[in-house]
Amino acid sequence: MLWSRVFIPTLRDDPADAEAVSHKLLIRAGFMRQLMAGVYSLLPLGNRVLHKIEGIVREEMNGTGAQEFRLPSLHPREIWERSGRWSKMGDEMFQFEDRRGSEVGLGMTHEEIFAHLASELRSYKELPQSWYQFQTKFRDEPRPKSGLLRVREFTMKDSYSMDIDEAGLDHAFEVHFEAYRRIFKRLGLDTVAVEASSGSMGGSQSVEFMLRTDAGEDWVAACEACGYAANFEKAISRPAALSAGQALEAPEKFPTPNVRTIEDLAKMEGGAPAGAQIKTLVYSIDEKIVLVLLRGDDTLVEQKLLDNVEAENLRPASADEIQAALGARPGSLGGVGVGELFVIADEALRGCTGMVTGANEDGFHLRGVDIDRDIEVKGWLDLREVRAGEGCSLCGEALEVYKCLEVAHIFKLGTVYSEAMGAEVLDKNGKKVPVVMGSYGIGIDRNLAAIVEAHNDEYGIVWPVNVAPFEVVISVIKPKDVACLEAAQRIYEALQERGIDVVLDDRDERPGVKFKDADLVGIPYRVTVGPKGLGNGVVELRRRKGGETQDLEVARAAVSIAEAVLDERH
Repeated sequence: MLWSRVFIPTLRDDPADAEAVSHKLLIRAGFMRQLMAGVYSLLPLGNRVLHKIEGIVREEMNGTGAQEFRLPSLHPREIWERSGRWSKMGDEMFQFEDRRGSEVGLGMTHEEIFAHLASELRSYKELPQSWYQFQTKFRDEPRPKSGLLRVREFTMKDSYSMDIDEAGLDHAFEVHFEAYRRIFKRLGLDTVAVEASSGSMGGSQSVEFMLRTDAGEDWVAACEACGYAANFEKAISRPAALSAGQALEAPEKFPTPNVRTIEDLAKMEGGAPAGAQIKTLVYSIDEKIVLVLLRGDDTLVEQKLLDNVEAENLRPASADEIQAALGARPGSLGGVGVGELFVIADEALRGCTGMVTGANEDGFHLRGVDIDRDIEVKGWLDLREVRAGEGCSLCGEALEVYKCLEVAHIFKLGTVYSEAMGAEVLDKNGKKVPVVMGSYGIGIDRNLAAIVEAHNDEYGIVWPVNVAPFEVVISVIKPKDVACLEAAQRIYEALQERGIDVVLDDRDERPGVKFKDADLVGIPYRVTVGPKGLGNGVVELRRRKGGETQDLEVARAAVSIAEAVLDERH
């Protein structure tokens, strides 16, 4: 392919609205262009990388025995109603009426549709099954940003396993887990597998594959000593011991005028440090008022609360609801003497004495509170956000906390969707049982951006050979020089014959422009063909990663370059 014939609109400056490195570089290097918020057109270079990522994923999925499908993006409301997710997905799902008045949605994911197809399975003898597809997904993302990292339209490989029992699901989950490890190794991504919340997907267990990067929006707690790692939505730890206040025979009320926050009380003379306070949050859970208690220096992870209560709707209570339930405003709330309300407490509060909490009277607090004695806790849950340096829940060593980008998520769904869609088979005893399912997703576009986040330098992208838009660029210093152009074309044709993905930069541009474009685009190997080198019978080979150069004899250049590329592919 000739560079002069490929659409590669490189830019010299970063786009003004881009923050993530991948967003800046993919725009500047001519891989994509924004059409609207959260929606991008992939240009030829971007499309070439996308296809190579898909090819790697497809090879690994086929290697597990999975079968490829292609399902619709347009879904009828009825099938999502059967799983209960039509309303649960809320504003995230594009939902509308067609011209006949039928309600339809654009698929965010395809659990319902695959489970619907699985209803055609009849016997345990047809199991296990493993099905997958590459398909466009749509999510009405409220805050699309960071280029391909948070979008409204994207390509995903989603696969689904169907088994007769939990043991079969465990095996399918492990097969996908190992396949994903191989995929990320081939993509050049050093990922960590972490425990995660299953969220709206449901099921008993899920694992996220995370890439450590400041461009991510997830936080992970990890222990280097034992290998424990979990998303903040799931992570637990051994918090530091509490320095409680004075234990009293009964709670003692004291005035706290103008105190509205944990910090206010900590600063007040005669107050209490944050760790000795009880933070009282009020939630409406399926329209029932519930108190959620944590240590004053802790932060609630709302997803943990959502994962542990069976509820259709969960939200912070309004000011009016709080006033009606407790008779006070936020800043003076507490769980003492509210036996008629359901109280959930974080495990870090268990057994605490000498605590301070609101008195449910504006401008007053209670000191000397004993959790077990004074508050009727109806549910103990782990709800707090872990902090760096706290003890690992498994081995006690200090946890490290860092930002990550989710590049894949795998779920043990169980029978949630098969039961809803009537996907049942006859077991060995002739009894109908629901198919046991797993779901496994990789965002293809997001992984494209993730590779750029992991592989870049001050000059541009540094693609791994396996996914580069071209593996080799041949830069002709003087394309109008017949000897230069002919030598470059001979090397170009010889590389093509050896299966190397190569582009010939035949543009009538200054060498510096060509070199900068090649570095910006991130092509792994650059061959420079110029009159001076040819006069000495050599061309220059430069590796993009590290910048090492070497002279190659013209006659053997193609062989040497092909060997280098093929060696790096594997």
